[in-house]
Amino acid sequence: MTVKKFVPCIYLYNEHAVKSLSDLSVVETDPLRLVSSYNENNADELIVFDMSQGDREHEAALDMVKDICAQAQMDVIGAGNIRRMEDVKKLLYAGCKRAVLDYEQESNIEITEEVSLKFGRDRLLASFSDAQVPERHKEKMEKYLSGMVLMNPHQIRGTQENIGLPFYVQINNIALNKLMEIFAYENVCGVTGNAINDNCREILSLKALCRENGMPVVTFEAAYQWEEFKKNSDGHVPVVVQDYRTNEVLMVAYMNEEAYRQTLQTGRMTYYSRSRGELWRKGATSGHVQYVKSLTADCDLDTILARVSQVGAACHTGARSCFFNEITPRDPQRTDDPFQVFRDVYNVILDRKEHPREGSYTNYLFDKGLDKILKKLGEEATEIVIAAKNPGVREVKYEISDFLYHMMVLMAEKEISWEEIVAELADRQ
Repeated sequence: MTVKKFVPCIYLYNEHAVKSLSDLSVVETDPLRLVSSYNENNADELIVFDMSQGDREHEAALDMVKDICAQAQMDVIGAGNIRRMEDVKKLLYAGCKRAVLDYEQESNIEITEEVSLKFGRDRLLASFSDAQVPERHKEKMEKYLSGMVLMNPHQIRGTQENIGLPFYVQINNIALNKLMEIFAYENVCGVTGNAINDNCREILSLKALCRENGMPVVTFEAAYQWEEFKKNSDGHVPVVVQDYRTNEVLMVAYMNEEAYRQTLQTGRMTYYSRSRGELWRKGATSGHVQYVKSLTADCDLDTILARVSQVGAACHTGARSCFFNEITPRDPQRTDDPFQVFRDVYNVILDRKEHPREGSYTNYLFDKGLDKILKKLGEEATEIVIAAKNPGVREVKYEISDFLYHMMVLMAEKEISWEEIVAELADRQ
């Protein structure tokens, strides 16, 4: 049976979240507050409908979509304002995992093949309310799309009979117990709309109800039971916590059985505080939540490695990582982590910006301003092209290194961190 997902949605209009596609009543002036709520309540995915009108408003909406994707701990699906392939590209590059083609518009149907071949069928869905759409375009949809968004819940049965793709159903008003009837349809993979928006606090309970009815849902299934771990003398298991994107070690804490159970149930790291003698859900008071990406046990089953998405600082001191007290000096030229080299160089550039040194080339660039930095960056890009036309690679490596240095100066000038660049690239995978 298809895995069942609970998928809230944000109807984005004038950078606010409104009630629905047909009701422009503002429900939240800051859509990112809704994202935080959906993160907190274990939503499986999020659909964002861009309802903007005009180029300027559309660009502002895309910026908001980027912010939503950066903050969301679930996959984001982008919909609305698609007229050509470039619009799909903008949504995917903003961080959306998939884009929705509106099959009520002939122009969206026409670009299906082109967009699918460019970005892959797994990145595309089609939305429609007309029950005849899947029948008329069955062959194209099954060949070039990975699923559908059904805007009219009364067409569930007909849609399932006409096409074999999984589909989401948008529902605005329904009793929660009726969701089980909708999920009982084989091809229904998720429910979205205000039925989920207004009841997002019930998602965990609804997932439990799905499991009771034999319906698979998105959840953390533990390969090891608590009894299988080797505990320390206090009955606890140490947990090493690592950033899932950068591999940076953030902290070490401990779990007891209840902390382990709650971590699996909620998808947020929960520990046992030995000093306070109580459960401790990371970020409950600070907001610096840790969302679980994976849990792995070591060879002896006496330590857990948690790879997490860290919101804010991991350390109670306000530092990103608890590990900042250097015991032995390290050679900055020797590291197995290329990303760490980038961060080290970038931090030196930031230090020059904040604490200028006489005769520093970096400070010379900052003093001359943005135009000079851009001029040098363009020159270095040209040098790479010239070097690449020559035999050998040594000169190419040298020029690429020059380019990366000047690029980091630009990043510092624009206050862009490497973490933001890594997140942007990760979203495009």
